[in-house]
Amino acid sequence: MTTYKGFSTFNRVKKYKLTDYELAKQDLFNHFQIRKGEKLMNPDFGSAIWDMLFEPFTEEIKQRIVDDINSVVKYDPRISVDSVLVTQFEYGIQVELEITYIPTNQVEKLFMQFDQKL
Repeated sequence: MTTYKGFSTFNRVKKYKLTDYELAKQDLFNHFQIRKGEKLMNPDFGSAIWDMLFEPFTEEIKQRIVDDINSVVKYDPRISVDSVLVTQFEYGIQVELEITYIPTNQVEKLFMQFDQKL
């Protein structure tokens, strides 16, 4: 089995090294924080959810968000999507995402909020 290694300074004190699942999860969060089109030389990288925050929360928008989530997760071969729940909250969109870390079959629910105030 391959061991993935990396580092992150986000919410860390002194221990910056990440491996395997924790690294894949941080990579996924990082991918969602980039608005599609912002990454230099790679305009298809990132998430389109940021562009949908001010749209009316219709079933069509909800489906576009789910499609975007599946597209972002598919970018990383270490992770697969088990379920997605998209809801609206006061200032944005909330996503409940159940993922599986493929190398170890580890399953976890992740919660992300995309806020209009940011």
